[in-house]
Amino acid sequence: MTQSKRKIVIVGGGITGLAAAYRAQEKINTEQLDAEITIVEANHRLGGKIQTVVQDGFVIERGPDSFLERKKSMGRLITDVGMEEKLVPNATGQAFILVNDKLHPMPGGAIMGIPTQIRPFMLTDLISLTGKLRAAGDFVLPKSNRQDDQSLGTFFRRRLGNEVVENLIEPLLSGIYAGDIDQISLQSTFPQYGKLEQEHRSLIAGMKKTSPAANRKPGEKKKSMFLTLSTGLESLVETLETRLSDCDILKGTRVESISCGDRYQLSLNSGAVIEADSVIFTVPHFTAGSVFSDSGLLEQIEHIPATSVATVAMAFDQEEVENILDGTGFVVSRNSDYTITACTWTDRKWPHTTPEGKVLLRCYVGRAGDETVVDLSDDQIEKIVLDDLNKIIKVKSKPDFTIVTRWKKAMPQYTVGHRERLAAVRTELEKNYPGVYLAGASYDGIGLPDCIDQGEAAAYKALNYITQ
Repeated sequence: MTQSKRKIVIVGGGITGLAAAYRAQEKINTEQLDAEITIVEANHRLGGKIQTVVQDGFVIERGPDSFLERKKSMGRLITDVGMEEKLVPNATGQAFILVNDKLHPMPGGAIMGIPTQIRPFMLTDLISLTGKLRAAGDFVLPKSNRQDDQSLGTFFRRRLGNEVVENLIEPLLSGIYAGDIDQISLQSTFPQYGKLEQEHRSLIAGMKKTSPAANRKPGEKKKSMFLTLSTGLESLVETLETRLSDCDILKGTRVESISCGDRYQLSLNSGAVIEADSVIFTVPHFTAGSVFSDSGLLEQIEHIPATSVATVAMAFDQEEVENILDGTGFVVSRNSDYTITACTWTDRKWPHTTPEGKVLLRCYVGRAGDETVVDLSDDQIEKIVLDDLNKIIKVKSKPDFTIVTRWKKAMPQYTVGHRERLAAVRTELEKNYPGVYLAGASYDGIGLPDCIDQGEAAAYKALNYITQ
């Protein structure tokens, strides 16, 4: 009797699962491996949080709108599927921070809110003189002897003081994680800052020596940090799906449990059971945890906090919006009395997204401890956002249209000790379920390139496992 092909099942068809499937298929074909791939996706579409609306000449992202250029895996994937000609950089421009009902320009040289140039920092009115003097203490404070994990808030407050944290660093980091920086782990999000302190003692001096700006030649233009696709990020999902010609894709299908035998048995919500030699879970931690609920194997990470957020895209005629400053958008200090957490002037930052004579604003609501707004109706959210915007700029009419997108429990919070808990879970997983892997935003990075890196690494581990 002929033995069946070795099989990898990928649970979840977001960007992590798609990257894993693409690289696994590539290696199987290149090396003529006797293996096959199945993707199981609970929704009726692939792509997860990557969703693009193309309407009336606008290109509007419901989820992530771009990726960091310096993290190469997404650009490489886009190139490998033949879409590199659609890559577009963001238009660089001034970013602002909203504090005390005023938009303050981000000080020149600030990297993630950390000042690296003295003059712009001393001239900003974002920080009081007392706050500036406290931040200067970073140059003389000794490095920490802590070896254990700590929160971002604890680390940055010790180095730079409360005021810089509240008015500069926190709004930017909250914009990335929608979380509480006094709970988020330094080791699991920005371990490089801890290393800079250890190597240079002064965080500011370390940032100044190692930042890209430090290596920029005089007069050299600041490089765009972000890239996206002119056709919208969902066009990458569509291309990947067509390229996965040797992959079996089950949409609208959910994995409910896993059991061990000669092969893994995955029970589906349809009542069917599929077998696998290796399984890659790319779904959120709480979804993966429910699959292992009988064994309690993922219990340590199953209850990782996850914040709900919403994006609110609004289109206007140009003459209906006034007093927008020359820049790309702003983030909001937590101390400010606003519901929105950030706003991108999308037609400025990404000119390709917006027809001539139109304005596209993309606002964000929801963060740790302030998530109830996400559950309001579209009309209520639109009114709240417009009320907030009218305190800053002048919006003379209702939008031509508004697209509200809710992302429930979408932003996993890597709280202090996350890396250790995850390592313990993976050790148990390897012991009890060899050949089963975790990858995706819940685990080792939430950005698109981070997810792709994890998916690709898991694919190669799975292939090594089934061919050993």
